[in-house]
Amino acid sequence: MSIAQAFPALVLNADFRPLSYFPLSLWSWQEAIKAVFLDRVNVLSEYERTVRSPSFEMQLPSVIALKQYVHLDRRPAFTRFNVFLRDRFHCQYCGDRFRTEDLTFDHVVPRSRGGRTTWTNIVTACQSCNLEKGNRLPGETGMFPRTRPVQPSTFQLQENGRAFPPNFLHESWNDFLYWDSELES
Repeated sequence: MSIAQAFPALVLNADFRPLSYFPLSLWSWQEAIKAVFLDRVNVLSEYERTVRSPSFEMQLPSVIALKQYVHLDRRPAFTRFNVFLRDRFHCQYCGDRFRTEDLTFDHVVPRSRGGRTTWTNIVTACQSCNLEKGNRLPGETGMFPRTRPVQPSTFQLQENGRAFPPNFLHESWNDFLYWDSELES
């Protein structure tokens, strides 16, 4: 594993919330150091690893916060991945959860029947359910989406993404990522 992959910096907005949860907002150590020098971020936590030049020494940032607040788009991009994230990686017909590479999207009203490729007509489907439904309407197959497809907000996608933490979480990030963990009782 290279140093860039081994020491990513968690990027927080100026309000100390991650810019995104899924995928998690991460910058390489080079990007983080550049942002520090350009005075665009505050360093909130550091790795024990140090980088040096002949005239300078610095610990690698592990958590940084932007100084300028970045307004998140109110309407997320209509992408295959965002449809999967909206539907929480569950087939909307059988209800099972799948990895992204095992998912497709389905037109609830098929395109050949006048259906459009929009948030409100696309659902996540596993390959076998998509094949079974084919080019038919839900009423013709008895296969109805478990949830009505809607255009999600960026906030809704962020909330869904929090349920799928990445494989690598540095301990210095824990105070800034509010995964579904129980607080004091």
